Amino acid sequence: MQHDNYVVDDMISAKAIAARVEAMALEINEYFADTNQLIVIGLLRGSFMFISDLVRELQLPVEVDFLETSSYGDSMESSREVRILKDLRGEIKNRDILVVEDIVDTGHTLNHVIQLLESRKPARMMVCALLDKPERREVDVQADLVGFEIEDKFVVGYGIDYAQRNRNLPYIGAVRFLDE
Repeated sequence: MQHDNYVVDDMISAKAIAARVEAMALEINEYFADTNQLIVIGLLRGSFMFISDLVRELQLPVEVDFLETSSYGDSMESSREVRILKDLRGEIKNRDILVVEDIVDTGHTLNHVIQLLESRKPARMMVCALLDKPERREVDVQADLVGFEIEDKFVVGYGIDYAQRNRNLPYIGAVRFLDE
């Protein structure tokens, strides 16, 4: 797919994403098998497609809530300053929670979110991320469950954007600028 100054090269197909989401859901179902109510917390906005598909695969009683953070704006580089733009509506104390992140990059956002949520004393917390870029990590943080480990490329699609564009692509693609 071509835009004004960049092209999106296919990286992970919609079919591969669907298969991996299904496999991740099986692991989550097993981990939280004894829960009476799992609160699935999506980190907006990039995780919305992933959380939608993942929740449909879960065989557990679920409640969905969202947390919106910002560290990128319209830039390709993280500002490393994490701001909470929308907080959870519900209480998570003594509850089982699953945090759903689109991509773990430098780790600053996820680290901030984990600390914030842990301070609210959930019973159990699992973090799953669709994508992980370990070579970009600046903070020692890991998701418990990762869909795909990818190389250090700027990616879009399946909810992930570049300057609010390309979220609607059904696959993950790598952004390649035409002047490179």
